Amino acid sequence: MPAPTLTPPHAIVVGSGPNGLTAAATLALAGVRVTVLEAEATIGGGTRSGELTLPGLLHDHCSAIHPLAVATHRDLDVTWARAPVELAHPFDDGTAAMMMKDIDATARGLARDGDRWRRLFSMPALRETDVLRPLLSTCPRHPASAARLGLLAAMPATVLTRAFATPQARALFAGVAAHASTPLSRPVSSAAGVLLIWAAHRHGWPVAVGGSRSIAAALAAIVREHGGTVLTDHRVTSLAELPPADVTLLDLTPSAAARLAGDRLPARVRRAYGRYPHGPDTFKLDLAVAGGIPWTAAACRAAGTIHAVGSVEELTSSLRDVHAGRVSTNPFVIVTQQSLADPSRAAGEMHPVSAYTSVPRGFAGDATELVLAQLERFAPALRSRLRASTATTHADILSGATTVRRAVFGPRLTTAPYATGIPGVLLCSAATPPGPGAHGMSGHHAAHAALAFMGRSTQSA
Repeated sequence: MPAPTLTPPHAIVVGSGPNGLTAAATLALAGVRVTVLEAEATIGGGTRSGELTLPGLLHDHCSAIHPLAVATHRDLDVTWARAPVELAHPFDDGTAAMMMKDIDATARGLARDGDRWRRLFSMPALRETDVLRPLLSTCPRHPASAARLGLLAAMPATVLTRAFATPQARALFAGVAAHASTPLSRPVSSAAGVLLIWAAHRHGWPVAVGGSRSIAAALAAIVREHGGTVLTDHRVTSLAELPPADVTLLDLTPSAAARLAGDRLPARVRRAYGRYPHGPDTFKLDLAVAGGIPWTAAACRAAGTIHAVGSVEELTSSLRDVHAGRVSTNPFVIVTQQSLADPSRAAGEMHPVSAYTSVPRGFAGDATELVLAQLERFAPALRSRLRASTATTHADILSGATTVRRAVFGPRLTTAPYATGIPGVLLCSAATPPGPGAHGMSGHHAAHAALAFMGRSTQSA
C-alpha cells in the first residue's frame, strides 16, 4: 500500500494498541493531524474483541477487565459495567475471599484483617476526587498519595502479604499482586497489588460494554473527528518507508522499534533495547460454557474476576516455577466472566469465559488440561457445561519484566524514557512509564513529549 501524503503539522503513530491510540487521540486533541498505521486487519492490539469460540459469544483477545482504564479514560465515549463482585479467590473448602468496590464491605468479609485492609487501601483523597490518573502521571498532583503508593509498592509482595493474619486477606492481596507475573519475593512486586486494589475501591474492576474493542473504537473516533486517519492492513517494516512527519510515535516493543529504526538508532539505545528484559508468555483458554461456570463458592458465580489457585504458598510456587522456566503443574489461573457485567457478550444461556496463566517465555506446548484441571478444582462440574474452547499463547503481554529499573526508567537509563535518540521519533508502548495496562498513559505521556518536541502548546491536550 502506498504511503499517505501528509500535510504538516503531522504525526505518524505506528501501532494501534491502547497506547498508540491514546497517543494519537492526545495529539489530535492538541490540533495535530495524525495518521495511525496498524499492521493487522483490526485496530486495538490488546483491546481487540471477537467471537473466539462460538457464534454470538464475544471474547476479549487480551485485556478484559479495566480498573485503570476507567480512571484514565473517564471522558471517553465508553460505557463501563461491573459484576456484583469485583474479585473472588476460592479455596478448597468451598469458600472464597471477596473484594467489593465498597472497601467497608470488603473489610467486613475479612474478619480480623478488615481494619488492616481498610487502613492500607483507603485514602481520604479517593472519596473526594479521582487520584488514579494523576498517580499514573510523570508529575503526580497528589504527592502524598503518590508517596504512600511508592512506599507500599516498593515492598516485595511477600512482605506486605505478611501484614495480614487470615488466609483470605493474604490470598486476596497476593493474587492481585501476581497480575504482574513476577515472583512475589522481588522488590516492587507489591506495586500491581496496591494500585489495582486502590482502583477497585475507587472505580471497581469494570468491563467495557460491547467488548474491549469499544475502547479502541472510541479513541479512533477522536482521531478521525479531528481530521486524522486510521489505516489497517498497513505493516511497517522500516522507518524509511514512512513519509516525512513532524513526529513519529512507535507503539512497539523496544526490540521491534530497533528493527524498524535500523542504523538510525544510536548505538547506546540499540544496546539498551537489546538488553530489555522480557517477562513470561501467557497461555489463554477461551471457553463457551452453558449457564456459566458452576463454581462451588457462590461468590465466584457473581465475580467478574476469579483467581483460581488456592493458597498463597501455591501461588508463590506457581510464579517461581514459571520464572525458572518450568510449566507449573498447579498454575495461577486468572478467570474473567465479562458477561456477568455485560450480558451482550453472551448468547442465551451460553456464556463466554476466559482463563489465562503465565508460562515460560517461548512456550510452544498446550496447557489446556492444566488450566481446566485448576478450574475443575473449584468447579467440579465444569466439563459437563463446556461446549467449545480455543487456546492461544501470547508473548509477553505485559511488554517486559517487572523490575525496579523498568518501573522508574522504562527501557533504558534516561530522564527521557520516550525518546529513541532519533529526533522526532518516540517510543509510546507499555515498555515506557508508567508501564502495562490498557490505561493508555504511556501513550499519553509520549504524546506530550512529542508536543514539546514540536514546540506546541499542551493546554488543550
